[in-house]
Amino acid sequence: MPSIESNQLLLAAAAACEDKKAEDIRILALDPAESGLTDYFLICNGTNDRQNVAITDEVEIRLKREFGVYPNSVEGRRQGEWILMDYVDFIVHVFSAEKRAFYGLERLRKSATTISVADLNAEVSARIKESRAKKAPKKTPAKAAAKKAVTKKVAAKVASPKKASVKKSVVKKAAKTPAPKTKKK
Repeated sequence: MPSIESNQLLLAAAAACEDKKAEDIRILALDPAESGLTDYFLICNGTNDRQNVAITDEVEIRLKREFGVYPNSVEGRRQGEWILMDYVDFIVHVFSAEKRAFYGLERLRKSATTISVADLNAEVSARIKESRAKKAPKKTPAKAAAKKAVTKKVAAKVASPKKASVKKSVVKKAAKTPAPKTKKK
């Protein structure tokens, strides 16, 4: 099962494609028995080569900015008809409409399951909530009461700085007054 982080990266890449007006965005969850290379294909197409380059630029910039992740490799950027970006856990394919129809990756991967962005987002949210529930320590009433008492003591010490300033002024006065002289016999 892919990690939460890789699914978040995939969602961010899909959002970047959508922001650059990519058409027919699809996420294919690949069968692990059939494809040991990656977990997902993110497939979309633009209306022309320049838009395809803009889509891949946006994906790369967003994943770099938000997650500090770079693609392992990028192929086809110069031609712009089919640009492939390898992020290990998923591969982004940005096609021209003609090349997408010609190669038909969706047809070639018959065992793959098409996942909507909304479904993947719901899955990520559920897994994050589940992992937070596991990590959150269970507080007993005694521990909660002890924590409140400690918090009150700390707040009381912070709220009454007069005592500390009084002690400092007494120490300063004692340091300024000379010690009484004793007569020598």
